[in-house]
Amino acid sequence: MQTFLKGRRVGYWLSEKKMKKLNFQAFADLCRKRGIEVVQLDLSQPLEDHGPLDVIIHKLTDLILEADQNDSQAVLLVQRVQDYIDAHPETIILDPLPAIRTLLDRCKSYQLIHRLESCMRDERICSPPFMVLNTECSPDVLEQIKRQGLSFPFICKTRVAHGTNSHEMAIIFSEEDLKDVKPPCVIQSFINHNAVLYKVFVVGDSYTVVERPSLKNFPAGPADRRAIFFNSHNVSKPESSSDLTSRENVEGVSQPPSDDVIRELSRSLREALGVSLFGIDVIINNQTGQHAVIDINAFPGYEGVPEFFNDLLNHISSVLQSHNPDFPPAGEQPKSLPVEMGVFRALKTGVEWRTRGRLGVLYQPESPLSGIAPAQHELNLLKWTWDGLKSELSSGSENEALRFLHREPPCSCPLC
Repeated sequence: MQTFLKGRRVGYWLSEKKMKKLNFQAFADLCRKRGIEVVQLDLSQPLEDHGPLDVIIHKLTDLILEADQNDSQAVLLVQRVQDYIDAHPETIILDPLPAIRTLLDRCKSYQLIHRLESCMRDERICSPPFMVLNTECSPDVLEQIKRQGLSFPFICKTRVAHGTNSHEMAIIFSEEDLKDVKPPCVIQSFINHNAVLYKVFVVGDSYTVVERPSLKNFPAGPADRRAIFFNSHNVSKPESSSDLTSRENVEGVSQPPSDDVIRELSRSLREALGVSLFGIDVIINNQTGQHAVIDINAFPGYEGVPEFFNDLLNHISSVLQSHNPDFPPAGEQPKSLPVEMGVFRALKTGVEWRTRGRLGVLYQPESPLSGIAPAQHELNLLKWTWDGLKSELSSGSENEALRFLHREPPCSCPLC
């Protein structure tokens, strides 16, 4: 047993359905064998009541969506989690709430994918054009579709990337079909991929690629046929077999994804969002052989990943060791930082906490985002953290620096 794991405490919150689907109790048992205490979190109570936590694993997607729709109970529960995170910057969150919100919005996640692709400059990657439809079909909308480079047929999806409705999609073949589309939604050019989808399940540095059925090939360009409405979850089930997933017209390039490309995509998304548990839906363009990312999912089901629990435990071990290699477990933290490491540790903790991992990649030369300028409000946030910590630590007051980290920062974010 790795001695630094003994006495560590991992809290988790998953829906009953998610826990049963994953058989999460087996993971809890595996952790206990390694000396890690696992605590199921009750969000109806303050998280402080559960005692100190080194790591929190969660899938709060339903609650976050409900809170964003002003459900008062969901707002309270999500805020309770956020309050704990703000008060305990040393606790590792799998995964940060701002990153989850990005993944819940297909528009934001697609923008991120295209941004990453521009930075990676890998000709083997080329994801489809997309745009958001906020109004019903009109001449202006049709003109905008052309300007965005979309071509028929295209896929129509809900903007929200979670929940039962998020799997309800349509293949649009003509301008006439657009009348059946109900905004707001996201449309994305359809790429023929020989009816094969590759689901990439990521756990930290590890990933597993699972092949699934997908939509069959369709002729390029407008077609005189009705829109096809379907449920993507049903189409991509391992046992799925229907006319929509027929492979009778397979043509052109038919090959599995490149391991190099998948590894780089996974790493880039991890760094850009600060996430560890996510899925990437990848297809291979049957004309060019290029890889296209068509969706990203927060904390997916990990079906077909036999080593998921081992991968998750290894990742937890890794982040605990890298974040606090010489710190005791939660509940045994010193009241002040050792003087010889105070400046470095406080600044590292403060910057990581304040930026939720979003800015760290900007200062890593090997990062695909290293050349992208951060938003002004992010720079303001970083400067506020840096100046405040520098002021406190210059007087040799580590305790004051730690208290400073718990203060609410000013926010100039245009989204707040």
